Amino acid sequence: WHLEPGEPSQPEILYAGVEPAALFKTEDGGSTWYEVSGLSSHPSRGQWQPGLGGLCLHSIVLDPASPGRAWVGTSAVGVFGTHDGGLSWQAMNQGVRADFLPDPFPEFGQCPHKVLAHPATPEVLYQQNHCGVFRSDDGGHQWADITGDLPSRFGFALGLHAKDPDTLYVLPEDAASVGNAGGGLRYVTDAKFRVFRSRNRGNDWEPLTAGLPQENAYLHVLREGMATDHLDPCGIYLGTTTGQLFYSRDDGDHWGLLWE
Repeated sequence: WHLEPGEPSQPEILYAGVEPAALFKTEDGGSTWYEVSGLSSHPSRGQWQPGLGGLCLHSIVLDPASPGRAWVGTSAVGVFGTHDGGLSWQAMNQGVRADFLPDPFPEFGQCPHKVLAHPATPEVLYQQNHCGVFRSDDGGHQWADITGDLPSRFGFALGLHAKDPDTLYVLPEDAASVGNAGGGLRYVTDAKFRVFRSRNRGNDWEPLTAGLPQENAYLHVLREGMATDHLDPCGIYLGTTTGQLFYSRDDGDHWGLLWE
């Protein structure tokens, strides 16, 4: 779900993404909800296909400077945007890879795992995708591949620094192993738990390892398993599917284990 920016005295406007993919909105703090029909009735809707995690609308990004502007991320459909408060929606996937399809750059059919934008720079969107990390500098119209020298294109988690809109965090993972009904088990690349940070919008990446396990770390983090706080320095938190909770209180330079 996502809270629309506004005055504290106004009724709470909330959005919720559901499965199968749809967007719901409430303007009274959750007492009543309605479906944003402009997205559900998009001409491409009949061709949307689920990823291994289902046909889920998981990411909602709102522009704090323009209340009618928003973006959603859906697996495995891609990113769609609206400029008129949800009445109409446009597929916004130009430049995003979909290596698992015959056409690796389709209009839609990509599999974003997480989509975020910093409130200070709403024109700049980031996504950790099934097929890499991407950035848009023009509100989603065109995307650039910023995977660079990351050890894997695949990952679920994505985080943005609270104070610095140019700093982002990802957690690369290995390709699926063979053997389970969900498409295979995944874990961090080379079984080293390395968070990668970029301080220049994804042009360069550095591994952050201090305090994180670097041997036999067969750990997996899903899309909602990374969070950042609003403190200075920024705190970053990572929860694994096996119950560990790692944290940093200094922008990712050093890490500790909060819970296991």
